[in-house]
Amino acid sequence: MIKAIINNFKKYSFLMSQMIMRDFKVKYKRSVLGVVWSLLYPVLMMAVMALVFSNMFKFKVEGVNYLVYLMIGLVIFNYFNEASTTAMSSVITNFSLINKVYIPKYIFPLSKCLFVGINFLLTLIPLLIIIVFTGTPETRCIINIYYLLIPIAFVCMFLFTVGIGFILSTIAVFFRDILYIYGIIMTIWTYFTPIFYDLSILPVKLQALFKLNPLYQFINFVRTIVLYNQLPSFGNFLGCIFYGVFAFLIGCIVFKKNQDKFIYYI
Repeated sequence: MIKAIINNFKKYSFLMSQMIMRDFKVKYKRSVLGVVWSLLYPVLMMAVMALVFSNMFKFKVEGVNYLVYLMIGLVIFNYFNEASTTAMSSVITNFSLINKVYIPKYIFPLSKCLFVGINFLLTLIPLLIIIVFTGTPETRCIINIYYLLIPIAFVCMFLFTVGIGFILSTIAVFFRDILYIYGIIMTIWTYFTPIFYDLSILPVKLQALFKLNPLYQFINFVRTIVLYNQLPSFGNFLGCIFYGVFAFLIGCIVFKKNQDKFIYYI
């Protein structure tokens, strides 16, 4: 299926771009600021979260810029949350196209992940500004050569998200309740991911369990480079690659095996 995806991606690239542009137009329809919200919204969310966790709840991580620590976790987690959620319902919401013309069905969840991915790239702009211009002299982040490795984590995260999107969109066709259950799952997943707290506050046994969380691997990879100016560990490299490739392959298999049945359930 992977070879077919690559060939069809080239063949249907125009359709893919049109679907992504449609999503942008729908999302920002009748909005005065339009696409500017892609930059403004994450900045406002970052400000609110920083106020709540660093000032009201007094969360902090010793030796690092807590604002950057928090924002890295939020940006990565929010991408996965939004992309997987929209991908989950993508096949169902495009049933009219599936019934009328032949379109490779995987294009629908993939286009959603790409659409949210563009927003994700835009959020990196305010994040970079925060990285460069915030923090005390002791905790200020330094741009280093390891930043060139950060795209590895982003590519692995994208593969992981697409794979999960394929699985969720398949399940949603046959079991619509997942559209509601998944919101609860993501709420639980939020607290099992060290976004606003440091993993070191947990018992050692729980730390080992939490490190199995795929999103922890992606977040920790970026934090190690940005906050600690260090090369991520070999285990962190391996974890990112494993979760990304494994989820993508399983997602492809599940989607391909069931896609011909979609027409009978949509």
